[in-house]
Amino acid sequence: MHIIGLIIIGAAAGFLATRLMKVEADILTTIAIGIFGALIGGLVLRFLIALTGFAAGFVGAVLGAILLIWLWDRYGPSRR
Repeated sequence: MHIIGLIIIGAAAGFLATRLMKVEADILTTIAIGIFGALIGGLVLRFLIALTGFAAGFVGAVLGAILLIWLWDRYGPSRR
């Protein structure tokens, strides 16, 4: 069933992509374009999520450090 679903989604994605890009292709080429496009898109998406996850963690760490510095400056021992 997984293969049939992949072919159906690949055909739909390939059909949409070939129409948007104005490419004339036969059915098998359209399905192949959709399936390989889905594989490439999935890899790119995973890569972007990995980068975004790192960036989000870094931004969160910086914001947490800023909050900690502010709390220490505000409520910590006085420096006078």
